[in-house]
Amino acid sequence: MDDQRGSGGGGFGGLPIKGGIGIVIVIVVLGLITGQNPLSLLQQIPMDSGPSVSQSTPYQSTPEEQELVDLVGVVLADTEDVWNKLLDDYREPHLTIFNGTVQSSCGNADASTGPFYCSADERVYIDLSFYKELESRFNAPGDFAQAYVIAHEVGHHVQHLLGITDKVHEMKGQLNEAEYNKLSVKLELQADFLAGVWAHHADAMFNIIEAGDFDEAMNAASAIGDDRLQKQAQGYVVPDSFTHGTSAQRQRWFRKGYETGDINQGDTFNATNL
Repeated sequence: MDDQRGSGGGGFGGLPIKGGIGIVIVIVVLGLITGQNPLSLLQQIPMDSGPSVSQSTPYQSTPEEQELVDLVGVVLADTEDVWNKLLDDYREPHLTIFNGTVQSSCGNADASTGPFYCSADERVYIDLSFYKELESRFNAPGDFAQAYVIAHEVGHHVQHLLGITDKVHEMKGQLNEAEYNKLSVKLELQADFLAGVWAHHADAMFNIIEAGDFDEAMNAASAIGDDRLQKQAQGYVVPDSFTHGTSAQRQRWFRKGYETGDINQGDTFNATNL
């Protein structure tokens, strides 16, 4: 797990040389003209005694945040155990936790993006503040609600390994927005199904599900349904703009994965009833 909380933005971080990058370019050009080694020329330039590189201190978690970090680590390890059992040659994803903004191979993202999976670097990204929002804004508290979020994103990783994600993305330029959104919904619902498959096998392997846990996950699935989110945000729903599925659909596919534990029963793309 990669913890990027408190890390600053990129860049060179400052040069400890008077004149900075401009003088470096000049020295390199002179070296090329005179045939001298630019590194030896650089060594003759006086160093700037002023502070040029900020030393970041390790990020200090609050006790509440550390509990979330520990939970995320445990859930990620459980997904690895389950998917290594279910899939041959399973390649485990990385997980990055951050706060504020993060740079992924799929582009920049911030906390408002919510948890996401980037197939280009095979990483799950999550700002832990999302869990606070899940509880306060979406009224979906509980450890297993939080576990469902991780399991859903790992479900996207499974789709990537199976070649499903690439097939969907290849269709983006061939379909209009409404038709592509329908494919996106099917992709997301299948990730919900795979999260349910994980829960089924994790419980069988580790007996992790306690009374009320399943309901917490179902509540979270309902809370982030497209219809419910649109209703809260604008007072009405636009089905053609759905990208993740309705609350009922997300619950239905998570439940199916949990009850069957059979990865072969999650073909949302050919299902007659989502």
